Amino acid sequence: MNKKILITGGTGYIGSHTAVELIGQGYEVFIIDNLSNSKISVLQGIKEITSKEPSFTNLDLTDETSVKNYFEHHSDLNAIIHFAALKAVGESVDNPLHYYRNNLLSLIHILQNMINFNIPYFVFSSSCTVYGEPDSLPIKETAPIKPANSPYGNTKQISEEIISDTIKVAPALHAISLRYFNPIGAHPSGLIGELPLGIPNNLVPFITQTAAGIRDVLHVFGDDYNTPDGTCIRDYIHVVDLAKAHLAALNRLINHEQQQPDEMFNIGTGKGYSVMEIIHAFEKVTGQKLKYQIVARRKGDIEKVWADTSKANEQLHWKASLSIEDALCDAWNWEKHYRGIKI
Repeated sequence: MNKKILITGGTGYIGSHTAVELIGQGYEVFIIDNLSNSKISVLQGIKEITSKEPSFTNLDLTDETSVKNYFEHHSDLNAIIHFAALKAVGESVDNPLHYYRNNLLSLIHILQNMINFNIPYFVFSSSCTVYGEPDSLPIKETAPIKPANSPYGNTKQISEEIISDTIKVAPALHAISLRYFNPIGAHPSGLIGELPLGIPNNLVPFITQTAAGIRDVLHVFGDDYNTPDGTCIRDYIHVVDLAKAHLAALNRLINHEQQQPDEMFNIGTGKGYSVMEIIHAFEKVTGQKLKYQIVARRKGDIEKVWADTSKANEQLHWKASLSIEDALCDAWNWEKHYRGIKI
C-alpha cells in the first residue's frame, strides 16, 4: 500500500518540487495550501511532469477548526512535510505580528493533530536564518543559535524549539528539521518554478523577471559589505537538489534510521556566491544583459553565510549535485515558459 504524505504549502516553490520527487518514488501525495503566495495552476505542472495530480485542499492552517476537520478525514496519513509559512525577511521586519501568527499557529495546529491522530513522522522546512549572523564559516549544525536578524528568522528558531519540546512529551513523534540555505532554479522541464506573487523578495526571480522585461531594473541591496565585491554572499542550492533532500529525510524517518527523535541538517552546497557573482553568471549562461542598480542595504540581511553539509552528506546520504549554472539556466527556462517568451 502506498504511503500517504501530506505536503503543506505544496503548491509553493519548494513544496511543488518536493511533490514531484515524492510522486516519482511512489508516494501518494496530498497538498494543503491557502494560495496566498502560489497559484492553483502549479498542480497542472506537477501532473504534466509525473502523470499524477495530488489531492489538493485550499485551507488556512491558522484556522484551528478547519485543520481539525481535515485531519479527521485524513487520519491515515503516514507523514507530513511542513512548508506552509510566510518567508520574506523584509516584510517580516515591517509586519512581525503577521509572521508570528501565521508561522507559529500553523505549526502548532499541525503538531497537535499529528499527536491526536497518531501520525508519526514530520519533516520541517527550517532555514539557515536560525543561526543569525555566524561567528565562523562554513556553519555547522552545532553552531550557536544567535538572536535572529528578523522576525521571519525568529519564527524558524521558535518553531524548532516548539518541535523539540513537543517531541519530549510525545514519544511517538519523530522529526527532522532541514535548515536550508538559498534555493534557486526550477524543474528542468520548465513546467514548475519559483512564482512569487507581486514583487519578488528573492534574488533569482528578480533577475529572471528583469531579463524578461517584467521589472525595469534589478536592485542590489548594498555594495559596502565586508565581502570581496561588497555584496552579500549566500549558499545557493538548486531547488531540485533541495527537494531530494526532503525525500532523503522522509526515507530516514520511515526506515527508522534516526539517531535521535529530533534531528537537524544543513542543506546547501557548501559554497558561497555573492550577489554580483550570480548576476554575472546569469548573464554568461543566458546571454541576457541585466540592468541593475545598487541601492541601500535591506533590513534583516546577513552579510555572508554558507553551509557545512558534511552531516547531511554522511547521515542523510544526500549531496547537492547541480551547479549554479544549471540552476540559473533552469530558472530562465521556467521564466520564458511561464511568460510565453521566445528568446
